[in-house]
Amino acid sequence: MSEPVSQARRALNQTPADRLVIGVGEVLGRSYGITDVELYQVDYRLAELLPLGDGEPIDSPGHPAWRAFDHQSPILTDGNGWFPVTMRGERRGVLCLSPVPDDPDDPDVLAALAEIATALAHEVAAVSAGTDVYRAARRSQRLTLAAEMQWDLLPGRSRIRPSFSLAGQLEPAYTVRGDSFDWSDDGERLWLATINGTGEGVAASLLTSLATHALRNARRAGLSLADQAALADQAIYDLHRGEQHLSALLMELDLRSGTMAVVDAGSPRLVLLRGGDVTEQPLEAQFPLGMFEATDYHEQKFPLERDDRLFVVSDGVLEATGQHMRYGETALDRFLRRTGPMAPLDAVRSLIGDLRAFVAGDLVDDAVVVCLDWYGPQP
Repeated sequence: MSEPVSQARRALNQTPADRLVIGVGEVLGRSYGITDVELYQVDYRLAELLPLGDGEPIDSPGHPAWRAFDHQSPILTDGNGWFPVTMRGERRGVLCLSPVPDDPDDPDVLAALAEIATALAHEVAAVSAGTDVYRAARRSQRLTLAAEMQWDLLPGRSRIRPSFSLAGQLEPAYTVRGDSFDWSDDGERLWLATINGTGEGVAASLLTSLATHALRNARRAGLSLADQAALADQAIYDLHRGEQHLSALLMELDLRSGTMAVVDAGSPRLVLLRGGDVTEQPLEAQFPLGMFEATDYHEQKFPLERDDRLFVVSDGVLEATGQHMRYGETALDRFLRRTGPMAPLDAVRSLIGDLRAFVAGDLVDDAVVVCLDWYGPQP
């Protein structure tokens, strides 16, 4: 590790939470003569890069900032350096540094600057629970209360390990109510839950929050996937006595074998993209969570093949309406086939963008899209 990187890490650890960019900027100024440092965070819609300071939002897809964000590699142009601010696959935005030579004499300098941007991503994630500075700067408009609750519930928007890559998005981002997703992995298994919520406003968010926390509680207790569904089902039924319920798809992937276990509790649609072909994965439909007391759930299993891609989409995607037409399965399958070369986050963002274009604006109903790439077991 170079001395500037070590100094930057120390500065990040010692600087007050709201002044991380300033602390890094002081190190970069002393080490490389960089005078301007700005953090641009991607907004909740994945549509704009918003400055932490007083700069202008960046929404042009061809802008160097977006190229750095999309390709996850530094972009040097016109004396500016744009560096991805990413941790474990979670893309938070880009760091803009200037002046930076378009062709640095020392390639180690470029590597050090990229490492500092990654260190900043980790520290921003670490301090965000204790300061609103970074979350407030990520929004181009006010979130509804329900949306605020939903976004705070999420584990992130993307995750990468050697054996898989994962991404998800909620729409309409600033007013989402009940749709959500959750995931966790321990190096041997990946758990993924996608919830197709019901209801309006805060009531929908509360129902989804109850289901998510019940599933987490069961998962962390080491219960099987079927028992996780049963515990969440009982928690919702105990409170609402069947008057409120929600659909969920629970998945558990064995990272050593590629075997996928699934519980379909009235779930969103599960689509498999394999070798360029798009097929709906047949699932055994079971009752939604909370509909009846003491529902008995059971798992079904199927194997994944190397380079398989799975999409989970809620009914808000299929039922999006524009020009008196539904988006529907045909348009969805055609678009999913085009996402093959894209990384999961780019595929999710492209699908949401296609939906927005189809309805000529933000979606009216909630929609959730999750994409999972399976690369095969890793040693």
